[in-house]
Amino acid sequence: MAGHGTEEHPHGADRLCEVGERVYSRAVRRGRVPRTDAGPVPCLLELALLHPDPDDMDWLVPTSPQEVMSRLLRGVYDEVRESQRRVGSAVAAFERYAGLGRKLQASAPAEGTSIRVLDGLSRIQAAMDEATDACTSEVLTVQPGGIRREAELTEGLHRALALRGRGVRMRDLYTHVARHGQGLLNYLELMGDAVEARTLDEVIDRLILFDRTVAFIPANADRTMALELRHPALVEYLVTVFERLWRLAIPLTAPLPDTGIEGISHREQSIAALLAEGHQDAVIAERLGISVRTCRAHIARLSETLGAANRTQLGVRIAQVGLDGAPREAGEAALRVPGQ
Repeated sequence: MAGHGTEEHPHGADRLCEVGERVYSRAVRRGRVPRTDAGPVPCLLELALLHPDPDDMDWLVPTSPQEVMSRLLRGVYDEVRESQRRVGSAVAAFERYAGLGRKLQASAPAEGTSIRVLDGLSRIQAAMDEATDACTSEVLTVQPGGIRREAELTEGLHRALALRGRGVRMRDLYTHVARHGQGLLNYLELMGDAVEARTLDEVIDRLILFDRTVAFIPANADRTMALELRHPALVEYLVTVFERLWRLAIPLTAPLPDTGIEGISHREQSIAALLAEGHQDAVIAERLGISVRTCRAHIARLSETLGAANRTQLGVRIAQVGLDGAPREAGEAALRVPGQ
């Protein structure tokens, strides 16, 4: 993996540069080092010998030397026929890491690998590919946002096809807005009965679960970092969240229910409920997977339908017709827009 500073540090994990060796050794001895220490040695991050501390992103923690050794072994054995010299070099490196590993084992928590920070899209993709290869029965995903772009669907298509080929079942949750994307419909047609999709007004942030043993969630807003979770309690919690959302969701093959109020669409009903909770336009748009402009257009139509001259009056009208989500009396089942 190339990156800034690679020309100054053109080596692999089997023979670190002198500066890299010092910083990595210090990280092993102390358990972590400030992110600034890795500035002169980008090789440590590029080679994943250091990664962000989940509790404080301004610090870096060392990858276990044992994990480094395992990683090197996999690569070395693939190249054994091409270069015996590299095997000897790697063995010597393993001995150095083993010595450092004894120091880290004394201070590292037993569950140190149950939460792993994946820094960079290439590391995220590699971890996802590894989890896909190991998956044998089920994948659960939550896909927030609105209409899925064709590029997003194509990005993970190779993994989805590989899973389908092994008989793995997939269940996907989307927002209702995603129903209008032709790309999603084409993807589901291609996958056939291997994928079942449902939608909700709004969903949680992106979540991918493999075989109920490993989960991936975003670690920052632009999704260039992710957390790989293998702690059984955390994974089980996320599975429970998914299953409860799944029970509330509507199959993609089924139509959205009618609001029961003339002139009010299902999306406008969702917007009305969020307005009643006091959310601003931008927040509502993000949660429902639509643009702010589209959200405001719906609010304008909602105001016109309900005969509201301003936001305060709109809030009153929303409550009057039961769009605020509050329980209604039995006699209010047949609701009408005020003034009609």
